[in-house]
Amino acid sequence: MSTHPKQRKEGIFKSTCYIDVRWFPFDVQRCDLKFGSWTYGGWSLDLQMIEADITGYIANGEWDLVEVPGRRNERFYDCCKEPYPDVTFTVVMRRRTLYYGLNLLIPCVLISTLALLVFLLPADSGEKISLGITVLLSLTVFMLLVAEIMPATSDSVPLIAQYFATTMVIVGLSVIATVLVLQYHHHDPDGGNMPQWTRVILLNWCAWFLRMRRPGEANVRLACHNAAKRHRRRGGSLSSLELSVSQGSLRLPPPQVTNGNLLYVGFRGGVDGLHYPSPPPEPELLCSRLVGEAGGRGGGAGGSILEAELNQILEEVRYIAGRFRGQDEEETVCSEWKFAAAVIDRLCLVAFSLFTILCTIGILMSAPNFVEAISKDFFS
Repeated sequence: MSTHPKQRKEGIFKSTCYIDVRWFPFDVQRCDLKFGSWTYGGWSLDLQMIEADITGYIANGEWDLVEVPGRRNERFYDCCKEPYPDVTFTVVMRRRTLYYGLNLLIPCVLISTLALLVFLLPADSGEKISLGITVLLSLTVFMLLVAEIMPATSDSVPLIAQYFATTMVIVGLSVIATVLVLQYHHHDPDGGNMPQWTRVILLNWCAWFLRMRRPGEANVRLACHNAAKRHRRRGGSLSSLELSVSQGSLRLPPPQVTNGNLLYVGFRGGVDGLHYPSPPPEPELLCSRLVGEAGGRGGGAGGSILEAELNQILEEVRYIAGRFRGQDEEETVCSEWKFAAAVIDRLCLVAFSLFTILCTIGILMSAPNFVEAISKDFFS
C-alpha cells in the first residue's frame, strides 16, 4: 500500500477473520484485509494497489499460503461527490491434512472396517457383542479428540464430525444386528417353529441371493428321495409284528438290515435258561424256541406272560423311536434357526460393507479440495 509514488509506509497489522469449519480438515480459509480511509476521500487521498509480496513468508506446519490476490474498489456515498477508494487483499490459506489424516481419519477407517468383522465372527465364540461394543467405544474416544481440536461453533457441522457420526451409527446398527443374529442362533426349539414368511425370505430368497446352502443339503435331498420307501418298510414291519402278537403267534418278520443302519434290542429275564451263541439265531427260530420252552413250562400261562413281555418290549421300542424322532425334529428346528442366523450375518456383512464404503467415499470426497489435499500432503 502506498500513499504517494515517492512515499512508502510499512507497518504490522493484526486482524481477525471468520473461520468456516464446514470442510474441516479439508478446508480452505479466506481472510479479507481491507485498507482505506474514513477521513480523506479520493480527491485528497489516492490509494493504488500493488501486488502482495510473499517472498518473506515463513512456511507453517498447519497452513499453506495459497495466494494473496488484491483489488481496488471505489465507493460513493450520498453525502459527498468524491469517491472513497479502498484496497482489499484476500489471504487464501489451505489446511494441511497430513496430521489429521494419520491421526484421525485412517484410524477411523480402520476401526469402521473392524466393525465388519463382527459379522465374520462365529456366533458360538461369544465375542460378537464384545467386539461391537469395543469398536463403538473406540469411535467415541476419537470423537472426543475431534471435539477438542475443532473450534467451538454451531454454525456448521464439520466434515470429519459428519463422518465420525455416520460411522458410529453404522457400528451401532451392527451391534443391533448382532443381537438379532445371536437371538436367532440360540433360539429355543421349544419356543416355536420358524414363521413361514421368515423361512421364505431368509432360507429361500436371501440364501439364494447370497449363494448359501445349508450344511448337508445334498445328503438331505438324497434322504428325502428314499424317505417313502423307508417309511413303508418300517410301517410294514411294525404292523406285522403287532398282528403276530395280537393273534398269539410269535412269528416275527424277517429283519430288514441296511448298510449303516442297524438296531439291536436286548432284554434280560424274559425266560430263564435261554442262551444263544454269537451271532444270534434267526427271529423265527428264536420265537419258536421261546414258544416251545414257554409251552413246556407253563402252557397257556407261559404264552400269556411271553406275549405281555413282548408287548412291553414293543412299547419300549416305540418310546425309543419317538424319542429319537423328537430329537431329530429339535435338531432340525435348531439347524433352521442357525442357518437363518448365518444368512442374516452374511446379508449384514454385504450391506454394511457397501454402506461403509459409500459413506466413506461420499462424505470425504464431498470436500471441494479433497483430491488436491491428498495429492499434495500424502503423495508429495
